[in-house]
Amino acid sequence: MFIIGNFLNAVAIISDYILTIYMWLIIIRALLSWVNPDPYNPIVQGIYRLTDPVLYKIRKLFPFTYSMGIDLSPIIIIFAIYFLQIFVITSIKTMAIKFLAS
Repeated sequence: MFIIGNFLNAVAIISDYILTIYMWLIIIRALLSWVNPDPYNPIVQGIYRLTDPVLYKIRKLFPFTYSMGIDLSPIIIIFAIYFLQIFVITSIKTMAIKFLAS
């Protein structure tokens, strides 16, 4: 059973890292919207390619997120990431601990 526990622990840790990195990409994307970055910069293009699909889906699902020139979709995504980290990742870690204890 320790193999399943170790696997679940590894999945939880890697998922937590991926969600944290994506949250920082969303924050960087929001900060880039305040300035006028070079659209041909490969780093800016990469950040846009990674964040645009999720931001577009949130804007389409919740049209009120973009009103009066303020885009609230990054905040909704950050809250969703926090929810996933607190609820899902913690649940997976707890399951891993239970498998390791048995």
